[in-house]
Amino acid sequence: MSIIQTIRDKGAAIVIGVIALSLIGFLLMDANSGAGKGLFGGNTTTIGSINGNDIEIDEFNNKVKIAEQQYQNPDRQQVMQNVWDQITAERIVTEQFDKLGITFTPPELTSIILSEDAPQQLKQAFSDPQTGQYDIEKARQWLKDTKKSKNQEQREAVSSQVIEPLRLNSLYTKYTAVIAASIYIPAWLTAKESEEGNQFASISYVAIPYTDISDSAVKVTDNEIESYINKNKLKYKQEAGRIISYVSFNSLPDVKDSILTKATVLALKNNFISDTNPKAFISRNISAINYFDGYVLKSKMQMPVKDSIAALSKGSVFGPYIDGNNYVLAKMIDVKQVPDSVKVRHILVKIADNKKGEIKPDSTARKLIDSIALAIKNGADFNEMVLKYSDDEGSKNTKGEYKFSSGSQLVDSFYQTAFYHPVGTKKIVKGESQDYTGYHYIEVLEQSKFEPAYKVGYMAKEIVPSEETINAANIAATKLAGMARDEKSFDKYIKENGLNKISLPNVVKENDYMVGGLQDAREIVKWAFKAKEGEVSEQPFDLKNQFVVAVVSKKVSEGTPDVKTARSMVEAIIRNKKKAGEIIKKLNNPTTLESVAGIYKKSVLNTGSDSTLTFNALFINGIGNEPKVAGACFNKEYQKRISPPIEGNTGVFIIKVNSINSNPDPVVSANQIKSAKMKELIQGNQQAPGALGSSFNALKKMADVKDKRSKFF
Repeated sequence: MSIIQTIRDKGAAIVIGVIALSLIGFLLMDANSGAGKGLFGGNTTTIGSINGNDIEIDEFNNKVKIAEQQYQNPDRQQVMQNVWDQITAERIVTEQFDKLGITFTPPELTSIILSEDAPQQLKQAFSDPQTGQYDIEKARQWLKDTKKSKNQEQREAVSSQVIEPLRLNSLYTKYTAVIAASIYIPAWLTAKESEEGNQFASISYVAIPYTDISDSAVKVTDNEIESYINKNKLKYKQEAGRIISYVSFNSLPDVKDSILTKATVLALKNNFISDTNPKAFISRNISAINYFDGYVLKSKMQMPVKDSIAALSKGSVFGPYIDGNNYVLAKMIDVKQVPDSVKVRHILVKIADNKKGEIKPDSTARKLIDSIALAIKNGADFNEMVLKYSDDEGSKNTKGEYKFSSGSQLVDSFYQTAFYHPVGTKKIVKGESQDYTGYHYIEVLEQSKFEPAYKVGYMAKEIVPSEETINAANIAATKLAGMARDEKSFDKYIKENGLNKISLPNVVKENDYMVGGLQDAREIVKWAFKAKEGEVSEQPFDLKNQFVVAVVSKKVSEGTPDVKTARSMVEAIIRNKKKAGEIIKKLNNPTTLESVAGIYKKSVLNTGSDSTLTFNALFINGIGNEPKVAGACFNKEYQKRISPPIEGNTGVFIIKVNSINSNPDPVVSANQIKSAKMKELIQGNQQAPGALGSSFNALKKMADVKDKRSKFF
């Protein structure tokens, strides 16, 4: 019910929305993965720099703290990485804004917030609940109060969650407009492409797939791999890092642990049935599911056995049954008819909120709400009381009235009054949340859509690994770490003991916090960058539900990969090129498709009669994804003679064009092509980044980014 809390709650969405822009997204495309927790290294407080401008640890930590406040149970490693990426992107691009004289002024900020162009999150926070219209006056007052606020934390939150995203979005929009305005597409080009796009071809062809020649018959040498990589250095450029392999020993609960947990829960069943205080019983026996002193509609129940639970009589218990990772007993405590929708009106007298801190003493607030209730009882106009005394600004235009569904998020005392007490109830309750503390005077006006609701107590125990299970995994991992001191002995032990070695194809970089599928593996990364090539970890790493023994398979230097590393990346490409050479050599300049078919015992096939073979066809019926073939289909010379052999993705193709026709009803106009081409040139596609992406890619490559986070975290 607090506007400001709504803004705070929506803040993360604002930030995410801005980061999702192609500006940030592109700059972060190849960003290093996250960093983990740790102690500072040395006396320096600089964790990195962008083009010589330092990033201080305090600035970084403050942004991390603000970001973490926006999420429940945040992944700290991911939050830290996102903050680093955001700082890096902002620093790089802001320099360009400054050079071009692109600015964002306070009047612009005000004009955006106080207009229909305001961010959706602000509109939701300041919309009239009855009309849904954006209340600009409320937004104006909020902005005014924020500027005057002495609450530093609140001002920083508004700045980071609202103002800064708006500033970046505006600057980026202006910057992209400059780039977009520089793009020109001549009319003759779109006319030509429209003509080509409305043509379709019909062909006959022979395909000799590369699989006709076995891989073992074509050897790819180290020199060939090295030559190919050197000719494509930019494509295969790699960052410095480590190739890590590992063996994981699972310490998850096994069948014995599950049986033991079930027996533990079953032993509690009779006492649970007989105990007259289920709340105390559940608390005393340390249930994995806390007691909820409320009613839940059957339609809102999430457990898989809700029909069995709903069928229980009062006092009876169902279970044990498995729900998630728990064995559970469910006791029916009470059943009643509860509405799914309610209408109430209320007056709120706050004691404190997260914007102003303490507003008035508890005793003063209680006396005021009691006086309000008495005045209403004696005939005072409810709406006048709302306008004069209520601290809930969001309900002043609705006479204090709200409509709620059973899924609404309300403070517990308010919810119970609205849904569990009958129409006509008039009650004072105290409400406490992260947003505010205060007293409500509530009147229940309407209730509808009644259905049975159940108060159920759940006695649950999590299925956890026993000490025996954990020790067995730890001992097995420790034995491997002790027996293998290099990768050769590591591999030998694995083979002899039937273990599974996970060899990661990707380079792990110095600031990463994940290693393949291993989450929160920051300690492994830190160890790997201190270890020698071929070194095995002396002790297992204790990760969640597993013990891991790792080995540094290779130290990777920045630049082009060596032959061993590159082989897995390019061997198939080179092999297919060599196969294509052998196929073409054997064909010996054929003159007809029939002669080609005879040499390789293939059939002459046809495609395109369904008008789907167009110049831009990504997929050709019967052939597949072969862009070189699609292009050749519109070469009129191949109507007179067969094409030369075409080296495709999956084999060698020889085609004969039977016809090239134009669609009498153009599928794509020149204007449509121009519009699509402008969008593609600006935004790019899967094959190329486009003008915006290319410019940001260039900025990123030119930027001098020094990342020293690994010394701190």
